[in-house]
Amino acid sequence: MDTKEWYVVNTYSGHENRVKENLERRVESMGIEDALFRILVAEEAEIEYKNGKKVEKMRNLFPGYLFVEMIMTDEAWYIVRNTPGVTGFIGSSGGGAKPFPVSPEEIESILRRMGLSDKKLIVDFEVGDTVRILAGPFTGIEGTVDSMNNDAQTAMVLTILFGRETPTEISYTDIERI
Repeated sequence: MDTKEWYVVNTYSGHENRVKENLERRVESMGIEDALFRILVAEEAEIEYKNGKKVEKMRNLFPGYLFVEMIMTDEAWYIVRNTPGVTGFIGSSGGGAKPFPVSPEEIESILRRMGLSDKKLIVDFEVGDTVRILAGPFTGIEGTVDSMNNDAQTAMVLTILFGRETPTEISYTDIERI
């Protein structure tokens, strides 16, 4: 069972970045670089306006959680569990049972949202199809796919806003064919 998989680690809320740093230091000092790979705090940029100035800050998508890519060895499991700020793994029934990994589809969705995925999405819509927008400020609005950018994984969707046709660029992950 030497497969590299993603696991969800529970931390004290608001301490995710501190726990990530602790974990990164421990990986190095305890020599388990061959079992623990990436440690992620799932964040996305959020733009706010303060005193008329545009301020970009990072918003945690899953407060109280870290995503850890690792090979679930006894040693790696023990080191992660006993890192200061870690309260446990999600998907572990306790009593010494190792946790279940996050499904590849779920982690792929999170990585894509953070801009860390290079996997291309296969979509079931094409130019001319009617689609529904699933996320963002236009959630629930229907429109027609006008063009598609497979490199950026976005589609230009023509929606009707205030009685006029408005082109809106939407990520493939946020569109479904009707």
